[in-house]
Amino acid sequence: MTGNRSNRSGIGNHGRDYEGTDAKLPDHGGSLFDSFLNMANSIIGAGMSGLPFAFQEAGLGMGIILLCVLTWIVDWTVGLLVHSGKLSGRTTYQDLLEFCFGKTGLIMISIFQFIFAFGAMCAYTVIVGDTLPHVLQALIPGIEDWPVLGFLARRSFVIIFCTVLISFPLSLYRDISKLAKTSAVAMVALVVIIIAVVIEGPRAPMEIRGDPDAVWSFARPEVFQSIGVISFAFVCHHNSFLIFGSLQKPTMNRVKLVTHMSMSVSLLACLILALSGYLAFSDKTQGNILNNFPSENFIINIARFCFGVNMFTTLPLEAFVCREVIETYYFPGAPFSMKRHTIITTGLVGTALIIALMTCDLGFVLEVTGGFSATALAFILPPLCYLKLASGPVWSTKKIAHIACLGFGIAVMILSTFFSLQHFMAPKDPNSQCSM
Repeated sequence: MTGNRSNRSGIGNHGRDYEGTDAKLPDHGGSLFDSFLNMANSIIGAGMSGLPFAFQEAGLGMGIILLCVLTWIVDWTVGLLVHSGKLSGRTTYQDLLEFCFGKTGLIMISIFQFIFAFGAMCAYTVIVGDTLPHVLQALIPGIEDWPVLGFLARRSFVIIFCTVLISFPLSLYRDISKLAKTSAVAMVALVVIIIAVVIEGPRAPMEIRGDPDAVWSFARPEVFQSIGVISFAFVCHHNSFLIFGSLQKPTMNRVKLVTHMSMSVSLLACLILALSGYLAFSDKTQGNILNNFPSENFIINIARFCFGVNMFTTLPLEAFVCREVIETYYFPGAPFSMKRHTIITTGLVGTALIIALMTCDLGFVLEVTGGFSATALAFILPPLCYLKLASGPVWSTKKIAHIACLGFGIAVMILSTFFSLQHFMAPKDPNSQCSM
């Protein structure tokens, strides 16, 4: 990344045109496969573990329908966003909104992008603390009771250790394509998680499984909250410009290919995991599906380890976005400063670390972050920008789909956020607190 705001991490860096031929484009940046790994890893993150819970909220039939339809809409709006960037000549999400709606647009996108990416950072850090201690305790039985070294298996120590020694150094990178190798590791880890849930779900003890009759409910009242969880899992608009900007020869065709590949693989993986988890635990499905299994389950502990690895290697992708929002809003056009870069990164990762130490309510994080910011990033702002930039009357036949998507996004954002906050304010079970 450079310090120039118009070139920082966006598609079209160095004067490249989306429609330019491959022969005219310089050979630098990440490969097509690298960009696919980064984008797929951005999609299949913390939200993936919550998809069985989304099915529990929506019902089996509506869960399948929503997952497929929302994936298609996300794929479409990512393309819409990149196309709007081409129409406006802008190479970042922030610049696009500022071009379309001035200062109001910049403030709007900065808020939504930051909340979503930072919420993801917090969710990833919470998951590290909720998974890896179980693995340590399974590997070394009784370690939590050791008089001197028992702290090694404590949630707080594991979070601090992984964040400071792994996530933080990775977050200091300036080139997002450098994370392709960690993204590849994370993708392998997610395959292990899916296999573990598919195998162990049907073998779970009957006393911890839900009502077998409830599993076949077509729809349930919490459908709007489920949209927030699914949106959190699939929305990648906040770092799509960053990923595509790091793509070697970023023509529109290559950008679309990366998007379609990432969405297709992500949909298949998420559908398998959501169905496997929900069919096994029905109405008892938790916000993190791995928490439904006993602590001593060996295969699930392998999955927990893989999930923890995935989280602290995916967190830097979200840190890139948060830092980009701050740089673009507060330091437009300023030359790169390593000191400023380090201070911002430290503040972001440190704050996410503190929040993760204070809470373990992953379900609420997924619902609110997804319902409020993810729906805005995916279903409201892309069609809004297109309607602003495209020629012709707003109510023309060619723009009906864009208007419908805009209305859908606004309705979901309001209803999902309201119901999630209402659920959060309800009385809690005092035994549901997480241990430090």
